[in-house]
Amino acid sequence: MSNARRHNLDEHPTEVAELAAGRVEYRFDRRGPATVMVLYGGHLRAGLSLGEEVFTEAGCSVLVPSRPGYGRTPVSTGESAAGFADVTAALCAHLGITEVAAVVGVSGGGPTAVAVAAHHPALVQRLILQSAVGPLPWPDRRTRLGARIVFAPHTERVSWTLVHSLVRYAPDVGLRMLLRDLTLLPVRDVVAGLRPEDRERLLALFSRMRSGRGFTRDLKELATTGDLLGDAGRVSQPALVIATRQDAAVRFVHARALAAALPHTELLESRADSHLVWFGEDWPRISERIHAFLAEGPSRTS
Repeated sequence: MSNARRHNLDEHPTEVAELAAGRVEYRFDRRGPATVMVLYGGHLRAGLSLGEEVFTEAGCSVLVPSRPGYGRTPVSTGESAAGFADVTAALCAHLGITEVAAVVGVSGGGPTAVAVAAHHPALVQRLILQSAVGPLPWPDRRTRLGARIVFAPHTERVSWTLVHSLVRYAPDVGLRMLLRDLTLLPVRDVVAGLRPEDRERLLALFSRMRSGRGFTRDLKELATTGDLLGDAGRVSQPALVIATRQDAAVRFVHARALAAALPHTELLESRADSHLVWFGEDWPRISERIHAFLAEGPSRTS
């Protein structure tokens, strides 16, 4: 087994903070003086990591809260994107963090990241959105109906047990099944094009994913867009939006809508084959831009 596979199979240890708004699970990887907050989307929690190396390589500490319904964060902690934005600000105060170099929203975590930047401008220097849901209804009706069955509270554990078994015993079949809804390209070509190390990382990640009650909560909240559109217009910080046209999970039109709604935005197009931009051949180029973006000043625009 490769070192990369061995590392990614291990779930990161997490902690729980009891805040006035409720319990929140988090991981705080302390490295440098600057901190980046990462808010993941569906099926991910604080114990898992995806693409965080771009921030740790820049010398940043990384704070990862589990959003409501994921991991050990109850669905009742922060009843909306804006509500959980307040929770993350309280978590930062609890940890003695007075400023974050960037809040990062990944996929379904995008609206919460936008809310953190909009509602807590003194805390957040920059906003980075990766394959993020924008101010448009999400997902489509067919996906929403199917997900409500597969990831309902009484079926979620069984669904993921089957997925984990498939990934372990029939990895090619498992990758094709899981990537099919993440790409607009032929899924066999996408799987065949994965580098061996990326294939191992994906299998390790998929073998640990769970939805808890978080994903069904996301489906309800992200079906409407009014709050996100209003929050996006209030963001005063520079924003970097990263997306690929081959994304079937969060279509590229969401990136365009974010770029139009956020006042100070750069739209950076990835050439990745799927929603998972971290596995695109041009990720090194995007990483360089992220590093430069984190180092740019001033941190806020008027």
